[in-house]
Amino acid sequence: MNYLSKLPEECVSTILSLSNPRDVCRTAAACSELRLAAQSDFVWESFLPHDYLQILARAADSSLLLKCGSKKDLFFVLCNSLLIDGGNKIFRLDRLTGLKSYVLSARDLSIAWATNPIYWSWKKLHMSRFSESVELRTTSWLEIQGNIKIKMLSPNTTYGAYLIFNISQSGYGLDIMPIEISLEVGSDLVCYNTVYLRQDHEKKHQIQWLLYYNRTEMLISRVNQGPERNVPVLPGVRNDGWMEIELGRFFCDEIYSDEEIVKMSLMEIKGHHLKGGLIVEGIEIRPLHLK
Repeated sequence: MNYLSKLPEECVSTILSLSNPRDVCRTAAACSELRLAAQSDFVWESFLPHDYLQILARAADSSLLLKCGSKKDLFFVLCNSLLIDGGNKIFRLDRLTGLKSYVLSARDLSIAWATNPIYWSWKKLHMSRFSESVELRTTSWLEIQGNIKIKMLSPNTTYGAYLIFNISQSGYGLDIMPIEISLEVGSDLVCYNTVYLRQDHEKKHQIQWLLYYNRTEMLISRVNQGPERNVPVLPGVRNDGWMEIELGRFFCDEIYSDEEIVKMSLMEIKGHHLKGGLIVEGIEIRPLHLK
């Protein structure tokens, strides 16, 4: 570190810009002689996405750039949840790496019959970061899809896509048939799997026997004989009180054109039974810190 501190500040800044935000912060904390270089706009602008000005132009708070005294301040502002596109998306930078992530709100998703109040109910939830979430009243055809252009994401990065949801106390019919989840990049099917958003095994078998057990078992067998599946997916509880289910993983490869679309979907359209109580906040696309 002593040798590095003897270099011109411009050289030190260039070296630090080739590392990552976490290492720069550690450097500044460990060596007071390098602190000035570690806080320079040159270093922190290198951690900002190349299109950060366009992202800021889409923010709900258009004066955000003027409120930040330095590029370091701006970087950490973007590490928080920033509402963009009329409040229908959330943009965030990963604090450790500077990689991009997004949350598409329920309003930004394609949900079958979501505009019909017979099937879906839009409401403000105190735990949601968006102005509206949507709750399934009842339907026999569940289909949710989200799309994002691959150019909006960080290149050469592995991403995971996650449906953010909850199930109301009066939820029903979500544990009878497996739900199909898939992820496509362009015309390539990258991931396919099936999952139960909720599994109450005793109640599930009671309902199956009461309704149409043989037919249900036959349909489940057909669903499970679909495209080759990955490791079984299970819902998880998030720190914000919501639950999430992984829809798939993909690598944001430079071989894809900028206009290529990542399509994420969840559907149950084969059981033809009524279901309800699913509450959807959105779909999150975030970088994975893989070992």
